[in-house]
Amino acid sequence: MYDVLIVGCGVIGSALTYTLSKYNLSVCVCERFNDVANGVTKANSAILHAGFDCPPGSLEARMNLEGISMAREICKKLDVEYRDIPTFVIAFDQREREYVEELYQRGVANGVPGIRIIDREEALRLEPGLNPDLICALYAPGSGIIDPWGYALAMAETAVRNGVEIKLSTKVTGITPKDGHFVMDTSSGSYETRYVVNAGGAFSAQVYELVGGTDLEQTNFCGQYYVLDKSQGGIINSVVFPCPDEHGFKGILVAPTIHGNLIVGPDAYQVEDGDHVATVEPQLSEVKSGGLRSVPGIDFRQTIHEYAGVRPNTQVPDFVIGESPICPHFINLAGIKSPGLSAAPSIAKEGLKILEQCGLELTEKETFIDSRKQVRFRELSDGEKAEMIAKNPLYGRVICRCETVTEGEIVEAIHRPIVPRTIDAIKRRCNAGMGRCQGGFCGPRVHEILARELGISPKDILMDEEGTWILSSPIKEVTGYGA
Repeated sequence: MYDVLIVGCGVIGSALTYTLSKYNLSVCVCERFNDVANGVTKANSAILHAGFDCPPGSLEARMNLEGISMAREICKKLDVEYRDIPTFVIAFDQREREYVEELYQRGVANGVPGIRIIDREEALRLEPGLNPDLICALYAPGSGIIDPWGYALAMAETAVRNGVEIKLSTKVTGITPKDGHFVMDTSSGSYETRYVVNAGGAFSAQVYELVGGTDLEQTNFCGQYYVLDKSQGGIINSVVFPCPDEHGFKGILVAPTIHGNLIVGPDAYQVEDGDHVATVEPQLSEVKSGGLRSVPGIDFRQTIHEYAGVRPNTQVPDFVIGESPICPHFINLAGIKSPGLSAAPSIAKEGLKILEQCGLELTEKETFIDSRKQVRFRELSDGEKAEMIAKNPLYGRVICRCETVTEGEIVEAIHRPIVPRTIDAIKRRCNAGMGRCQGGFCGPRVHEILARELGISPKDILMDEEGTWILSSPIKEVTGYGA
């Protein structure tokens, strides 16, 4: 019998898992994917928002500001890549100027620090890459960029180190209240728990339906992005938003990434399937046009990747956080759209508070592991690199040339608390395959290392999720690596 079972291990589930692991509790997480942070969390804008866009008085507004402050501390403790950069919202005409003024008032009401309206000259002095046709801009210095899957992984790994169980490839198919607890039917067996937390992302309404919830409607939206080569990463050093159009669409953002690339996107169109991550035309070309309107110097010939992600909206305009009125001890953390990544630690804090109000006894652990270090070979000095190689020669073999990722880093990632079993899982942990060639050179070598370290056949290594097979059968006799 678990004390708490969490459905879903994206950034919200990971944040709550990390928070609960500080207490003497038996906690389990069921994640339908074969890795942590492989749904909504891996395909977003990777931005910690300053907080000016949220309606004053909303859960979003309060949790955005608290969450971004908590995130900075977590990133320091758990060695997650993060950088503070400002945000601009640029205006080109009087209608847009009025919207900038509205955003400013909203930001002041939300308590966003340092927010102000600046004129064209100051905007171009602070960010020369902006479209010189702008007339003014909202300037907010309190935002940042982050590695979103690395952030979720760091919290989930720390939770596992502190005793939490994470069951991957485990889809929850039924939830039955029974004698004061729940029986959870899943694709990997049945489990019992006293409390259930729904962190199901784009499928949170469907999870709620398993206990009879009918008042939550999923209204997911898909958004598409371009990722450009690092040659484009320095064009701007801020997050740049346009003003929304007459229909309320927020428009295409342009921002550097924590890894030195540039992203442009997203658009927004409603989708029925929460797993819809295909890129489609002509919408994708409209993303390009939107990015060029804000930052005309973008060279889209340097595009190295395109991707799409789903925003888990519901019919409720705010986050849906609280105990179900129809099912005691079932807690929803649902409808966590933007700024959900920014708010994640605050949402977890609220989830903990609700669980305690529902009767969960909380006793802090006497010992809690709250630190984590990750070797990033490319960032070391020459002396540090030589020392690392002397201790472990695998750090002297570069596997991913684009990102300078070594075999030592890949092997270390494979033996972390949450074991990566796919090519893309390695990419999310140490960047192998994220560079200009997108794994064209290093992919087969990562494949070989995974098979060797896991002791399984190369045929059993996937690119990412179930069904993404790379090899179907050998064409000649081989030995080793579990073949």
